[in-house]
Amino acid sequence: MGAHAPPEISSAPPERSTAGCYQPPCHQHCCGHLWKLLTCCHHCWHRLQSCPATEPKMLNVHLIPHTHNDVGWLKTVDQYFYGARNDIQHAGVQYILDSVMPQLQADPTKRFVYVEVAFFYRWWQLQPEPIRQLVRELINQGRLEFANGGWCMNDEAAVHYNAVVDQLTLGLRFLQETFGACGRPRVAWHIDPFGHAREQASLFAQMGFDGFFIGRLDYQDKANRERLREMEQVWRGSSSLKPPAADLFTGVLPNGYGPPFSFCWDQFCSDNPIVDDKSDENNVAERVSSFLRVAEAQAKHYRTNHIVMTMGSDFQYENANLWYKNMDKLLQHVNAQQANGSRVHVLYSTPSCYLWALNQANLTWSLKHDDFFPYADGPHQFWTGYFTSRPSFKRYERLSNNFLQVCKQLEALAGPGIRKGPYGEGDSSVLRRAMAVAQHHDAVSGTEKQHVANDYAKRLAAGWEACQVLVSNALATISGSKENFIFCNYLNMSVCPLSEAAGQFTVILYNPLGRSVRWIVRLPVNGAQYSVMDTDGQAVLSEIIPVSNFTRQLRRDRGNARLELIFPAVAPALGYATFAVTRLAGERQLGPQEIHARPLEIHNEHVRVLFDPVTGLLQEIQNLDKGITLPVTQGFFWYNASIGNEESSQASGAYIFRPNRSEPIPMAWRVHTYLVKNRLVQEVYQNFSAWCSQVVRLYAGESHVELEWTVGPIPTDDGWGKEIISRFDTPLETDGCFYTDSNGREIQERRRNFRPTWNLSQTEPVAGNYYPVNSRIYIKNRKFQLTVLTDRSQGGTSVSDGSLELMVHRRLLYDDDRGVGEPLMEPGDFHDGLVVRGRHLVLLDTVESSPTCHRLQAQQEFMAPQLVLAPGSAAPSTQGQRFTALRQDLPHNIHLLTLAQWDANSILLRLEHQFEQGESANGSQPVTLNLLNLFSSFTITALQEMNLAANQRREDVTRLTWWLEPGAARPQPPPKLDPSRVTLEPMEIRTFLATVQHRDTGGGLAARWVER
Repeated sequence: MGAHAPPEISSAPPERSTAGCYQPPCHQHCCGHLWKLLTCCHHCWHRLQSCPATEPKMLNVHLIPHTHNDVGWLKTVDQYFYGARNDIQHAGVQYILDSVMPQLQADPTKRFVYVEVAFFYRWWQLQPEPIRQLVRELINQGRLEFANGGWCMNDEAAVHYNAVVDQLTLGLRFLQETFGACGRPRVAWHIDPFGHAREQASLFAQMGFDGFFIGRLDYQDKANRERLREMEQVWRGSSSLKPPAADLFTGVLPNGYGPPFSFCWDQFCSDNPIVDDKSDENNVAERVSSFLRVAEAQAKHYRTNHIVMTMGSDFQYENANLWYKNMDKLLQHVNAQQANGSRVHVLYSTPSCYLWALNQANLTWSLKHDDFFPYADGPHQFWTGYFTSRPSFKRYERLSNNFLQVCKQLEALAGPGIRKGPYGEGDSSVLRRAMAVAQHHDAVSGTEKQHVANDYAKRLAAGWEACQVLVSNALATISGSKENFIFCNYLNMSVCPLSEAAGQFTVILYNPLGRSVRWIVRLPVNGAQYSVMDTDGQAVLSEIIPVSNFTRQLRRDRGNARLELIFPAVAPALGYATFAVTRLAGERQLGPQEIHARPLEIHNEHVRVLFDPVTGLLQEIQNLDKGITLPVTQGFFWYNASIGNEESSQASGAYIFRPNRSEPIPMAWRVHTYLVKNRLVQEVYQNFSAWCSQVVRLYAGESHVELEWTVGPIPTDDGWGKEIISRFDTPLETDGCFYTDSNGREIQERRRNFRPTWNLSQTEPVAGNYYPVNSRIYIKNRKFQLTVLTDRSQGGTSVSDGSLELMVHRRLLYDDDRGVGEPLMEPGDFHDGLVVRGRHLVLLDTVESSPTCHRLQAQQEFMAPQLVLAPGSAAPSTQGQRFTALRQDLPHNIHLLTLAQWDANSILLRLEHQFEQGESANGSQPVTLNLLNLFSSFTITALQEMNLAANQRREDVTRLTWWLEPGAARPQPPPKLDPSRVTLEPMEIRTFLATVQHRDTGGGLAARWVER
């Protein structure tokens, strides 16, 4: 492409906006020009004025002073902020910010980059007004720059896109409301996550970011990129969204995120300072010569006359004077060499200024379509263990996101003032912030110290408590009656004091999805028979089954239920239904429960599952609706964790997965079994060992097989760490391919021992083929597809054709030498090792039908209904027994991603198309909605479309244009918003701020909106 000359910039005095940002008059030659596509008028001026001058005919070295502040890792969030427990790690974030600001104030050439809003927010609350005013001025001048802007720098492997959007929105909203347009980050900065997801790039692009810089990628990938000079390119984050909506310029930083070798001047560094006076220690010549060699070597791997050096690292700049004093000397003495013919120019810079310089080069950039998983920093160092590490916390994080969405929805539906109600003061912000912290790349990833993991869980628990008060207030307001609402948080091990003891109680099932769902309610009880009545006074079929020995062993002394009550419940879209449960007098035989010790099959009207009569293992699955039969063998195996060998001393640890051999060890070739069978459920109980068991379950009316597994405490008395997998083997010919989701959204094809962008030299045949699985993994041939849905993020792969495996638990005896400094030996509640219980849903279908039903089932598992109990049995068909906030169900391919109170009069609303382009004949079609007639609990009086992060109006979003191949799509202005006709294309998310007027809540909303 030919170069485009920039427009002339007005020399008229800049106007000051209400946000404090300097803006030029918006002349026609700027805003009406093609450059409007490159950048907005005021940002065009602001960039060119605030960025330091560069030299067009020299190599410009952009020094980026920065600090990387983990939101918990070796220390807790509080310990890091205050600088406590320096015996673990010397780090105090508050002192970093205290130290940097005077340095910036003293010298207008200096720059600094900050990222983690969770820390900055806390520091800001403690500052007097003079410091706050200084910070505002530094931001307005572009010298203090925020990158990312999220509450944390989130992980990219073990996170779900819903939680990522929420945590970024939380941080970006604070910056927008505090500092206005000048505080809005333009560059994404994920320098430390251990691999990078394509969906993350898509989300950043949809939030209006101009570029993305990463620090970690596979060592082979990096070497190949350096050789080809493709360290910087455009990443296409979606195969469905019309380019360039999900295109994001992405740069690989040259040295991870640290400074070049021997140029670290923090108090934790041991590199020599620059000595430039009349001293025997004077080392200017050596330092300058060394720096010029580093710059020259680095420039060989990049395409422009601009290169970047990250001058900082973990928790650095606590004494900012050390860094800046030496960098000042570096700039002075290196630039002085220009008089002697040097073509190197060094300058203080920021990520956005460096990005702007790259954009001005007007080059044509290559395009990347795949992701950056798995990450390896050496031949036997694949960072794929953290896909599974701390599996119970990964599940807790997933459940917490589910409950947070319920909390935010009910807060929005019940209306302003709901935080203070009959149950006290509730607050969704506690769980919002705890969930945001949990997305950190050393939190949900499972790569933190044990005491930090405990702190993360404690924060989530506090968030649950605050949201439970809010949900109770909202339910009371909507129903028009006050109940003693009870939340049973331990149902996964059949513990709920109310249902265990009460003769009568009410079950409220709230459904956060935009379509009605059928859900199986399962409660611990002690009565022999119960009646269940729905909102219309009709009896609901229910059954009683014994609590299994597996569950008794899991819960130990918590709870005393002998039985479980099961009944199917239908909950309306974005609403709830109530069910009256009454214990009946007398004893009833449980019916034909335990049939025999060696079951041959279980079945319902849709699925049949066969078991091997000798081994007791799953043997075959049949889809009765489609007439499909597939031999499927499933069992548990474990990899022996490496402690190092002659090839490498690398041990398996919290980050790294490295088995000491490729073939896992079977847990058991024959299992003890028994069958429980009634009208609602058929369950085969399989005992693999004293610490591994499973229930294979079929509920009536469901099209999937549920595998509920319980693993732990993993024994280590034999001196071996163990990594436990559930493996499925089939005869499907899969040609080395399998498929995983990207953060719960788009599907990516994986090919064994293959990378799309370089010739892989595979050195770890198992660990090197592991990928993150956030919601599903599947294999297929031309006709059939076998899918496994997960209830949390896990590592998964297909090590041979027709095979799938998911790692469910790991317990290790050695640290992997990546900084955490302790082995992954979770103690569990009783300090004898962690026990984990989870679920896999297995679906067998045709290739044509699988995408629709499997995607919808995964969404239903992710946004499961919330169960709330109340003592006593409300009379059926009375006011408040059923509620829906929608006038009609959303189409099956549309998901209500966000419904949350934004301020006193407005609501944040996100709607997304759930299907990919061409994924489903019906599901992948565009959908048009009338938003004005969508909700029944409030009226939308005004609607403003926003970017994905809700920190810019959509019509104001302008991003840098990057040249690709000739004819590449250019950004188009959004169409004029018509709230009565909002169309969503495949994989599109549309975000709105809606000004609303709530309906009169007198007597309860449910009384008015039972009928649609």
